[in-house]
Amino acid sequence: MDRRTYLRGLGLAGLGATAGCVGGNPNTTLGKPDRKGGVTSEALAYPAWGERVPDVTLPDPLSGESVALREVEDPAFVSFFYTNCMSVCPRLVSALREVQIHSVRNDYADEVRFLPITFDPQRDTAETLRAYAEDMNVALDAGNWSFLRPSGRERAAAVLEDEFGFVFRRTDPEDGGKYMFTHIGLVLLVNGDGYVERAYRGQEGREGRYIEDLRTVRTGGGLL
Repeated sequence: MDRRTYLRGLGLAGLGATAGCVGGNPNTTLGKPDRKGGVTSEALAYPAWGERVPDVTLPDPLSGESVALREVEDPAFVSFFYTNCMSVCPRLVSALREVQIHSVRNDYADEVRFLPITFDPQRDTAETLRAYAEDMNVALDAGNWSFLRPSGRERAAAVLEDEFGFVFRRTDPEDGGKYMFTHIGLVLLVNGDGYVERAYRGQEGREGRYIEDLRTVRTGGGLL
C-alpha cells in the first residue's frame, strides 16, 4: 500500500505514540514498539521501527554543507517543522533543544545529531533559521544541530511527502494574511546505521523519553 495513501486515509489524527517492549530486530537496539491495534512499521505512512531512513541529501544553509541522512554515523533525531508554525513545531523544537542541552551538559554532544527539516523553504531562509535558533535557544555552537532546507517547494514536497510520507497541507487565509500549514508532529530517532529506532508522534513531555531511548541506542543497550 502506498504510504501517502495510507496516511491520508487515517487523516491528520494520528496513531498513538510508541512505547518500547521486548522484541528484536538485528538492525535496531530498541525493542519492538507496542503500538495500539498491533500496527506494523510497514503499514505506517512514515519510516518507523526497523526501517531505513530515506536516502536523502539536504543542504544546511547555515554551514553551507549538505547532509546525507544515511551517512550520518551517530544517532540522530530527524524532525519536520517550519518557523512560522505557532502550534506543534515550537513544542517539538523545544523538546529536542532540551535533549541537546542534556547532551552538552553530560558530555555526549558529539554522539548525537539533531536534523530538523523545514517544509517551508520559501520563507525559511538561512537568515530566518539563524534567528529562529536564537529565539528557541538552540546551541548552534555545540556542532550537533543542523537545520536542513530543501531547495524549493517542489523539492520539499518530493522529499517530505514522497520519501518520508510526511503530509503537510498549506492553508491560505481569506484575509490575505500569512499562509500556514496543517501537519502532524513527527520525530524519528535514527541509529548510526541509518535505521529508525523510534517514530514519535506528539511532543508534550517527550524530553525524558527521547533522552532515555537515545541513551540505550548510544550504548547498544548497555550501561554508561
